[in-house]
Amino acid sequence: MNFNDYEWTIEAKHEIKENGIDIYAPANTDYFVNPVDGKVIADAPFFYKEVEGDFIFKARMSHDFVSTFDACVLLALAHDKLWAKACFEYTDFGTNAVVTVMTNERSDDANGINVDSKEIWLQIARKDNVFAIHYSFDGEEFIMARLAHLPMPKKIKVGIEAQSPTGQGGNRRFRDVSLEMRSPVDIRMGK
Repeated sequence: MNFNDYEWTIEAKHEIKENGIDIYAPANTDYFVNPVDGKVIADAPFFYKEVEGDFIFKARMSHDFVSTFDACVLLALAHDKLWAKACFEYTDFGTNAVVTVMTNERSDDANGINVDSKEIWLQIARKDNVFAIHYSFDGEEFIMARLAHLPMPKKIKVGIEAQSPTGQGGNRRFRDVSLEMRSPVDIRMGK
C-alpha cells in the first residue's frame, strides 16, 4: 500500500513497512464520545485518506494487548461526533475481541467475538449511508460483526487509528492495508 496521499490528524511515532505501517499509540488516547455525559475524546493518532462515496477498507492487524481498551482501529470519520470504528481490542473482560463503535452525537460500544490470537483482519465498508464491519481469520472469508446506518456526508476520512485509552501506549501493527473505491455488491457479506 502506498501511503503517500495519507495525512495525520495527530501524528505519532510510526514506521512505514514494506507491507504496512507500525503506529505507536501514545498513553491515554482514544476516539470516543461518552454516551452518559457527551464528553468528546478525539486525541488518538489517526492516519487517513479523504475519500468520497462508497468503499471497502481492510487491514490485517496485531498488537500486544497490555492495557484495557488497547486497540488497532479502522476508522471512518466525518467529524468528532459522527464516525464508525472497527477495533481489535483488549477488553475490560480480559479478552482479545472484535469491538465496534458507532457514533452519532454519542458513541455506543459493542463487544463482538473473542479471538484466541493476537492477529486478525478487519474491514469497514460503506454503501450510501450504511456501514458494515467484518472480521476474518484468513483475509479471504469475512464475517459481519456490525451493520448500521450513519448519516455521513459523501466525503469523509478513512484510515487507521492507534489507541491506548487506559494504558501507557504501545506499538500497533497494520499489514496488507487496502482501500477499494467501489460500492459493495452485498454490504452484509462485505463483498
